[in-house]
Amino acid sequence: MLVLLGCGVVANVALAKTKGNGGGFLLVNFGWGLAVFAGVTVSYASGAHLNPAVTLGLLASGAAISGGIGGVLVYILAQLLGAIIGAVLCWLAYKQHFDDEPEPAAKLGVFSTGPGIRSSGWNLVTEIIATFVLVFVVIGFGRQLNIAEGGSPAGLAALGALPVALLVVGIGASLGGPTGYAINPARDLGPRIAHAILPIKGKGSSDWGYSWIPVVGPIIGGVIAGLLAGTADVGLLLPTGL
Repeated sequence: MLVLLGCGVVANVALAKTKGNGGGFLLVNFGWGLAVFAGVTVSYASGAHLNPAVTLGLLASGAAISGGIGGVLVYILAQLLGAIIGAVLCWLAYKQHFDDEPEPAAKLGVFSTGPGIRSSGWNLVTEIIATFVLVFVVIGFGRQLNIAEGGSPAGLAALGALPVALLVVGIGASLGGPTGYAINPARDLGPRIAHAILPIKGKGSSDWGYSWIPVVGPIIGGVIAGLLAGTADVGLLLPTGL
């Protein structure tokens, strides 16, 4: 759900002859935020583990994750497979527009992120910072999951997935410009794999030379956020998001 709607908004903005063509980066920000809202809402059974960087950040913070390291690996595998499936469904929804789009870069941009100015070191720094913000603030939301009298979560946690959706919009609007803000290894790697294997007309390169940055950067940022957050009692009820 996350990647289907998230890649979908990029396709709507970037591909030729769509109704949303040219809608701009802010539309993409809001689309990804709402994609996170939808993804978190329907993935309650796992505690909304949609992002390996968040899962690893929680582990680093000392949070209890069902199954321990084995459970973490299962989550990450499921996150990656879900991202591939979401990207394939997005391609099917926009199949004619992919066929009609002349620019290979626009097609790849639907599936994966890419830098405005290519510089491996600085692009990595951007992804680390942006993902740190995501995970550190998400853990802050989790600390408000103290059950108040009457059984309701306190503070922003009472709003469920909405705070995380707004956080993703904010990160995109403020820190998303340099790299397109992957802030989720599965969100970038899964669709990039889909781009590589799908029979997309005139698709060009999948840009594997850049692909490690939106994987390594978010993992580093997430783990740093988890370590700094310490052993807060966040558990598995976090609305983890993108």
